[in-house]
Amino acid sequence: MSATVEQYVLAADRDNTVKSYAAALRNFEQVWSGLLPATADTVARYLAEHAEVYRISTLRLHLAALARWHADNGFGDPTRSPLVQKVLRGVRAKHAVPQKRARPLQLDVLEAVSDWLLKAQASAREHGRQAEQLRRSRDRAMLLLGFWRAFRSDELASMRIEEVQAQRGKGLTCRPRKTKTTDEGEDRAFHCPALSRLCPVDAYLDWIELSGRKIGPVFPGIDRWGNVSEEHMLSKTVLPLLRRILHEAGAEEAATYSSHSLRRGFANWASSNGWDLKELMEHVGWRDVSSALRYVDVSHAALKGKFERGLANSPPASALGTTEPNNSMQPTGGDDALAQPNERHRVPPH
Repeated sequence: MSATVEQYVLAADRDNTVKSYAAALRNFEQVWSGLLPATADTVARYLAEHAEVYRISTLRLHLAALARWHADNGFGDPTRSPLVQKVLRGVRAKHAVPQKRARPLQLDVLEAVSDWLLKAQASAREHGRQAEQLRRSRDRAMLLLGFWRAFRSDELASMRIEEVQAQRGKGLTCRPRKTKTTDEGEDRAFHCPALSRLCPVDAYLDWIELSGRKIGPVFPGIDRWGNVSEEHMLSKTVLPLLRRILHEAGAEEAATYSSHSLRRGFANWASSNGWDLKELMEHVGWRDVSSALRYVDVSHAALKGKFERGLANSPPASALGTTEPNNSMQPTGGDDALAQPNERHRVPPH
């Protein structure tokens, strides 16, 4: 393979996918001592021996890595064999674990935490605590932008100032070079309007102006002396930071929130405020319905309201001109009257 061809082959895979596949192959070859190319029997045995070690989603990723290796090297794909697929179904049936859903960040909690961050920032400014002032401003911008844009951790961590255009009272547009769902070179823009309260645009501009930066990561690390890093915040640090913010602001059970809580919180807020699924998918960037539905909860209270509105729009029976029961009618005789006449009076055999 020429260097030119190889660079385009590598560009076709997203960084996270490449790293995940490499780790899966290392586990298969070096840790488990599997041989490549592999047979269907070997792959089936690998699945069986790791059934209680990994989640089904991880095992599927390992199979995808093995399938890719065999395809790239011109070998038949053992992961598609009936044996491997049957073992995978058995693992899923025997070791199924109910998928945990992230706790959604509700709007009232978001507002309380945002207000607390504003007060904490003002106090830090008043007492000359520059590092804290910077952190509070950054954290509020990250919280509001993460919620209203329903961003994942990696999307927040990878944002760059030069990719963002923002104007107070108007809105904000971000054109990332590459994300989990967009390839480099694809023109994918994320928009967010300026809002009357809890405005992500104002929070973003306040933070950028306070930090005095024009290029670099939007959400970098900040040390205890107030030095702003030129490196991106790692996506795995977003969740601990989010939980710390919630805990310091006094949110209940802060440790129960996850990195998907911002996205689920927004999805549920939008759904409960009349957004249809197409609007939600377009705003968040979901490409398939199943991804969107995993983030939206069914509200039993909202369903009850739909039932009641439906009843209110349906005329009662009295309005349909139904007749009153005729008291002169003979009793029906109960449920036994539903039997056939010849069955009701049949003499049982002796």
